Amino acid sequence: MEETKTENIGCQSDGVQLTCFSEQSDGDVLLHFQIIRLQKQIYVWIGCNSASFGHLYAALPTRPSNAVGVTSLIGGSSDNTGFGIARRLVLKTGLNVVLACNLPKNNPMLEASAEKKLLQKLISLGYTKPQI
Repeated sequence: MEETKTENIGCQSDGVQLTCFSEQSDGDVLLHFQIIRLQKQIYVWIGCNSASFGHLYAALPTRPSNAVGVTSLIGGSSDNTGFGIARRLVLKTGLNVVLACNLPKNNPMLEASAEKKLLQKLISLGYTKPQI
C-alpha cells in the first residue's frame, strides 16, 4: 500500500518540491518517507514506528575524485544506521544529501528495504543521474 503526496512550492526554476509517502517493507513494517527537493540538494526523512527525527547525516560529492564525504550531524557514532544510505544517495543523484533516519539499529534488512523503496521513488521523480 502506497500513499504519495507531492507538492510544488515556489516557481519552477527555483521551487521546492515536497513528496511524502508510506510503504510496507518486506517484513510488514510500515515505512514513512519525506523528500524535499531543493535546487542542488535533497533532504530525506525515513522513519518507522514513530515520527521521531532520528540520526541526521550530511553527504556530498567531492571534487575532483568523485568520492563522497559523509558526516553525522545528530546522533551517536556507534549507530550508523543511515550513513550508507546517505552515501549511496549522493552517488545515485549527484546532489548534496541531508538524511534523517529513524530506523531500528541492527536491522540491515529493513534498512535495505527502505533504501530500495526510496531509490525507486527518486527514480520516478527524476532525481537520479542518468546511467551511462
